[in-house]
This record gives sequence, structure tokens and C-alpha cells, in this order.
Amino acid sequence: MADKISIMYTEEEVDKRIAELGAQITKEFAGKEITMVCILKGAAAFACELAKRIELPVEMEYMRCSSYGNETESSGVVKIDLDLDRPIRGKNILVVEDIIDTGRTMNYLIDILKDRGPAEVKLCALLDKPDRRVVDVSIDYTGFVIPDEFIVGYGLDYAQKYRNLPYIGIVEVEE
Repeated sequence: MADKISIMYTEEEVDKRIAELGAQITKEFAGKEITMVCILKGAAAFACELAKRIELPVEMEYMRCSSYGNETESSGVVKIDLDLDRPIRGKNILVVEDIIDTGRTMNYLIDILKDRGPAEVKLCALLDKPDRRVVDVSIDYTGFVIPDEFIVGYGLDYAQKYRNLPYIGIVEVEE
């Protein structure tokens, strides 16, 4: 059976918000180069769109962490599946994530990155789900604050499906 998806944010609303985030980041990092660390797979669509809207030199790096697998609930165990290709010592790091919910993954990842000696580490998340937070994490740039719903689209998936949707939707998994 197919899953039912209702639109939370349209493609136009997401595009407008990403443009606003790009302008804010450009202003706050004025005169600096940025190393954007995209957290795969979910943040790939968001990171590419955001990078196009940052009017500064941007290097792209990628990491892949997992704590969900094919489930809708985090396992609570964070694992780095793919690490950075280059050192980040002295660089201005902008971590780009699709969604922050429990905070476990990002808290763990930010600590690892800070131990590598960057000039600064900032966090940008397309979606923030504060009702699910169990570990405090500071988000410097937030696209949308959302309720505790299971979200898909714009890079976010359910069992690897729906990443290609051009909008952000709530999925109702049918049994």
C-alpha cells in the first residue's frame, strides 16, 4: 500500500526560506570562506540549494552518520559511516543538516568537529523538531520549527523513499 503524504511546506515556501538563510549566512560570515559540511543523505538537497544562495567562497565536504536505519524512531546510537576528506583546522565550518530532533547525532558530531580545531562551527538545519529534544544542541540557522510529525521530502526519507519530493510533507505510514 502507498503511504499518505500531506504537504506541510510547499516547494515555494522552502525555496523562499532557503534564500533567506543564504542571505543571513552571507551577512554573518562576510569576508570569510566557509567549509560546508553536508550531512548525508538527508541534507544533500538542502545543502546544494543553500550553497547556491551563499554569496561567499564555499567548500563542500560530506559526512554520513546514522541513528535511524529504516525506522521512524532514532536508535539513540550514533555511527559515522563516512568522514571528511580533508582536515578542517582553522576553517569556518557550517554543518548543514536536514532535521534536528533528539539532538543526539548533532551533539555528538559537533563535539567531534570542534576537537579537530576549526576556527568556528555553526549549525544550519532545514527543520527543527524541539518537542523531541533529549540532548541540548544550539542551532544557529533554522529553516522551520515543526511539531512532532514524521516528515519526508526535500531530502528527508522514510525507508529511503520520498527524498525526491520538492516539498516537505507529513507521512502517514499505512500498515
